[in-house]
Amino acid sequence: MKNIEQFLNRGWVPNEVKKELDEAAAKVYQLKITLVGAEPPVWRRVLVPGDTNLGSLHRAIQYVMGWSNSHLHMFHVGKTRIAPRMPDWDDVKDERNFMLWDIARKTGSKFYYEYDMGDSWGHEVKVEAITPATPAFKGPECLAGAGACPPEDCGGIGGYEDLLAALRDPKHEQHDEMVDWVGDDFDPEAFDLAAANKALGRRRR
Repeated sequence: MKNIEQFLNRGWVPNEVKKELDEAAAKVYQLKITLVGAEPPVWRRVLVPGDTNLGSLHRAIQYVMGWSNSHLHMFHVGKTRIAPRMPDWDDVKDERNFMLWDIARKTGSKFYYEYDMGDSWGHEVKVEAITPATPAFKGPECLAGAGACPPEDCGGIGGYEDLLAALRDPKHEQHDEMVDWVGDDFDPEAFDLAAANKALGRRRR
């Protein structure tokens, strides 16, 4: 995909780029976002426009999953790495130059979203369906989901497993410490659909 922003900043868009933008905007993607390795399972099903910029897709994933956007992130599309522009990251494409339509044009396509390079939370993003956009579609929407978002900075999937083990066992040496950290009402199977869509509503303002 050519750098769309350089054209928009100049106030004009070449016909071939405009055609691609129009084609992307005419599509609605149904994505299933799954936190790899989480048990109990953590996943979200969302609808997003095909012309969603990857920077915007990153924010949508943060909102529906429940992350706090406190760390770096990266998309992995085959062997291509796409992320925010960082001067010291070699061979990484600028996410502002890519739309969802650019990286996944058919049902069944998959790519990966990594959040927090230390804990390395990996998310599989699968295209479940691509349908024509309708006037009723007003932007990103979460349709369903399961599982609570793990607490930030708990050490990735392995650390999350240790955290849940401590919470479940009152005799665990770290039980009280973990309860003090996440609260005694933390439910790893909880998911609030209304809260996810309310968060997405912030993105549309």
